[in-house]
Amino acid sequence: MQHLFIQYIYLILIILALVMLANRLKLAYPIVLVLGGLALSFTAAFSKITIDPESVFFIFLPPLLYEAAWQVSWKQFWKWRRVIMSFAFPIVIITSTVIAFVSRACIPGFTLALGFLLGGIISPPDAISATTIMRQVKVHKAMLSIIEGESLLNDASSLIVFRFALAAVITGQFSFQEATGSFFLVIILGTLIGLAVACVFYAIHRWLPTTPSIEIMLTLVTPYCMYYFAEHFHFSGVLAVVSGGMLLSSQRHKLLSYRSRIEGINVWANLAFVLNGIVFLLIGLQLPSIISQLGDDMSLSGAIGYGLVISLALIVTRILCTLGASVFTQFMSHFITVAQDKPGWRNPLIIGWAGMRGVVSLAAALSIPLLINGNQPFPFRNLILFITFIVILVTLVFQGLTLPWIIRKVKPEPVEAIIPEHVQELKMQRKIAHASIQYMEQKIASDEKISDHLKNLYERMKLDLHSYNGLLNGTASENMFKNFQQVYLELLEQQRKALLAMNHKMEFDEELIRKYLSLIDMEEFKIREKVIEEVTQQH
Repeated sequence: MQHLFIQYIYLILIILALVMLANRLKLAYPIVLVLGGLALSFTAAFSKITIDPESVFFIFLPPLLYEAAWQVSWKQFWKWRRVIMSFAFPIVIITSTVIAFVSRACIPGFTLALGFLLGGIISPPDAISATTIMRQVKVHKAMLSIIEGESLLNDASSLIVFRFALAAVITGQFSFQEATGSFFLVIILGTLIGLAVACVFYAIHRWLPTTPSIEIMLTLVTPYCMYYFAEHFHFSGVLAVVSGGMLLSSQRHKLLSYRSRIEGINVWANLAFVLNGIVFLLIGLQLPSIISQLGDDMSLSGAIGYGLVISLALIVTRILCTLGASVFTQFMSHFITVAQDKPGWRNPLIIGWAGMRGVVSLAAALSIPLLINGNQPFPFRNLILFITFIVILVTLVFQGLTLPWIIRKVKPEPVEAIIPEHVQELKMQRKIAHASIQYMEQKIASDEKISDHLKNLYERMKLDLHSYNGLLNGTASENMFKNFQQVYLELLEQQRKALLAMNHKMEFDEELIRKYLSLIDMEEFKIREKVIEEVTQQH
């Protein structure tokens, strides 16, 4: 046990080094982690580390889905709901069907049921890789919202297809009517279980005497409860986590105190980073194990050929589906209101190319049983596993490395006339300042003994409002505002030095010193985030 723990400590250190390398090379870190895992897989120290499918589905998947559900924008999800739903369900089913017929046609002895099994395994794209790359090249937020929304749902639909195909292979029977009914039952009841568990945790957060530490720990436990209860009754644990997570996310300001929200964001951001790093590194580490399982019945070159053919079919199918969805949306815009009546071909092509596969596909392939009917080997299990690995490698590395180039060449079209973020921010600050001034004027008028501190606060708010109006109207100089930011940062540094000097004296309590240092850090964070955004917009 201690040896395994130390081994994973080494893996985390390797992950940190590879992510730093990815940042230096300006590459998406999932690609570098997979390639790093491939390199490590040929070393004796790490060659025997394998993925346990149960660990991926129960330990890694619930928190990653839950964190994604908390980050997704409800407004954007609802706006693009039709596109997201079409990508998450119809496109997954179409992709599984195409892969089923292609694999049966090119692999001797491969049945249609095995083809659907393979299609269900490799149909869901991994959003972490795509969004990491897209954030680096600054695509429109609408495109990111569609891919993130798709990723919340496509794992569930693909795993349901996988489940039915696996049952068909094992039993040798398949009823389309029964499968359709079960499909909707698994989706609906999985969603309802997630919502029910969310309501229980909502009540715990709202009406029990919790502390920030308890609240954060409750958020860590919640996705596991949702996933476990749904899977226990053989419904979709993925949809349970997604639906429950989105419900609680929409109520976060009622559920969590201000300290829990601030501290919880940091906890979840670091947890998601470590979990994603581990799973991408583990993908690369599986190569020796997967190759060794091929055996003598299938040559390595033949298996690679099948994997490349399936990868090509997968990429082409997704692109055709996204372009077809664009045509269908334009047609339906004549009859119903759609988010975008003329999607064009540029944005759908980019979304189609962003279909990298990830750890959910590999975990699903690994979960195929070794034997069926007690003593018969599962047909083509090792080949399915190898093809899945090739598909992940091709889509993640090839598509991932070429996606920035595709985006630059295709030049995505603006989805809508969006006010630039820095202008939105100024307008928000102006509205906040205006509302604050109105409140302070009422307070001053009703209270004759107003303190000097409140008077100073009132004057500061009026000065802020004047500055925001000047920046929006073009009458104020941006250089003056940047000079203010620079001087303010220097002032914060002087305050920090004064507090550190006080800390050397016994008359001041160190906990109070740390409290004020934290407040200065938060103030510096706000100012530096604005500076970073301005530099990013200039480039």
